[in-house]
Amino acid sequence: MSRTVEDTAHASAPVLAAYRYCEAITGQQARNFAYGIRLLPTDKRQAMSALYAFSRRIDDIGDGTLEPTAKQRRLEDTRALLGRIKDGRIDDDDTDPVAVALSDAARRFPLPLEGLDELIDGVLMDVRGETYETWDELKVYCRCVAGAIGRLSLGVFGTVPGAPDAERAPEYADTLGLALQLTNILRDVREDAGNGRTYLPAEDLAKFGCADGFDRPVPPPGSDFAGLVHFEVSRARALFAEGFRLLPMLDRRSGACVAAMAGIYHRLLTRIAADPEAVLRGRVSLPGREKAFVAVRGLSGLDARAIGRRQSVRRRG
Repeated sequence: MSRTVEDTAHASAPVLAAYRYCEAITGQQARNFAYGIRLLPTDKRQAMSALYAFSRRIDDIGDGTLEPTAKQRRLEDTRALLGRIKDGRIDDDDTDPVAVALSDAARRFPLPLEGLDELIDGVLMDVRGETYETWDELKVYCRCVAGAIGRLSLGVFGTVPGAPDAERAPEYADTLGLALQLTNILRDVREDAGNGRTYLPAEDLAKFGCADGFDRPVPPPGSDFAGLVHFEVSRARALFAEGFRLLPMLDRRSGACVAAMAGIYHRLLTRIAADPEAVLRGRVSLPGREKAFVAVRGLSGLDARAIGRRQSVRRRG
């Protein structure tokens, strides 16, 4: 059982300062994420910011300029810090504000903190330069870096009492994370190629004549790049459809947060499908007014109600 918002307001000054630090990081470095969590009540928004700030630290190590061995040491140091958080060995006046905030969030919410171990494992895959032959192999990576975050977020959101199939909520949260990550991979295919990374499965690249990679603003000669993108978009849409089953299980504001964040990526996927080569020319994004529309739609509960009706029909059938 989580504490109330009022309990959070009476947290110690160092804890409140730690949360403010995490919220500043989130606002500066994750606009889509920050856009979604602003719909949450204070205690949940603070906890999500703490999760983001710790996750961002892990990602930044993987994306930084250190040598691979140094990155591995830093990641294992972060895993050791996570162990201290799990064991409740972080004091309010600890010098690491992210650790202070995450420790408090873990006391207030049932966070499956082992998900952050999975994130570290996923970033270690990046550090080692792993590539993926099949979707099943890539799915393992996506579960580490995104599915785990979905399950951690569910620890903050919780499910409404009596929600049908609530035992499947972690599965749906995980699948929604996979959908977001595959969308990210499509959006960043050129940027990742510039950093020497290829995430799309090798068998898919070969099937569509794209094995030479994406280091130019045009598709590889003789390739069916549009076919590759549409193939991956179809896969991502199926993941979104499955993951969106989570929405009716959440309270209104948590559902609005998820609908806003996932809805932004779902619309991004539609943009990519409409102009596949755009991802080779630059980063595809949504204008602010469209993000606002997605947030309003999520807050209205339209998406959650529509999915709930479809699930009711399916159960009766």
